[in-house]
Amino acid sequence: MTLPRRAVALTIAGSDPSGGAGLQADLKTFHQFGVYGEAVVTLITVQNTRSVDAVRLLDPDLVGAQLDAVLLDIPPDAVKTGALGDARLIECVAYRVLPNLVVDPVMISKHGAPLMAPEAREMLLKVLLPKARVVTPNAHEAEALTGTSDAWEAARRLAGMGARAVVIKGGHRTDAEEYLSTDLLLEDGIFHEFAAPRISTVHTHGTGCTFAAAITALLAQGVALPDAVAEAKQWITEAIRTNPGLGGGSGPVNHFAARPGH
Repeated sequence: MTLPRRAVALTIAGSDPSGGAGLQADLKTFHQFGVYGEAVVTLITVQNTRSVDAVRLLDPDLVGAQLDAVLLDIPPDAVKTGALGDARLIECVAYRVLPNLVVDPVMISKHGAPLMAPEAREMLLKVLLPKARVVTPNAHEAEALTGTSDAWEAARRLAGMGARAVVIKGGHRTDAEEYLSTDLLLEDGIFHEFAAPRISTVHTHGTGCTFAAAITALLAQGVALPDAVAEAKQWITEAIRTNPGLGGGSGPVNHFAARPGH
């Protein structure tokens, strides 16, 4: 008996050995959303919940070979990028056909360690952003990419640079209400807001990766972007609320959290 084909999602990201962020978090999220997950490694980190002690980028030829291997054999329905490191790796990824591309422009770790070279920003904006189905920066990343701290204006500028849609993640926004975390989606010139209670906890390691991975999984299953963002927002809020309290620093969220309505 042949089973129905399961949706496939690919993450192109760095490795977090503590499992809270990066491709490990992405794969956990894909699984929780019922999607078959693939992973292409771009860089290796030495980190835990307390600190990032080293970052080593992989050779672009090796990253490209990984990509070609999975694209040839098990082509994904949606793709997420995480930490890409430098301009060479961004270029390597950008010049391949990647469906439903979710660009999460990881520029700095939760602990403050740089995960993207400054000169790579121009390459990201020039060659990767125009291929994005949606780009999902947090407030700090959006400001670094656009030069403005206003989330609405940053979204407009990113859309003007070629992104089909923009999500400004609300966890770091200082213009939001103190008790709410509000994400902002701009698609087809229309803004949508997604608010949830702001949860007071140090256990937020990997929230950005996990949220973007949830959007990717839902896009892989054919869910419309506004609905995907809404469900991902509800789920990441619950994942933060029910965090397992692991580690001595900024611990991971709960990737076992139940999906809304499931």
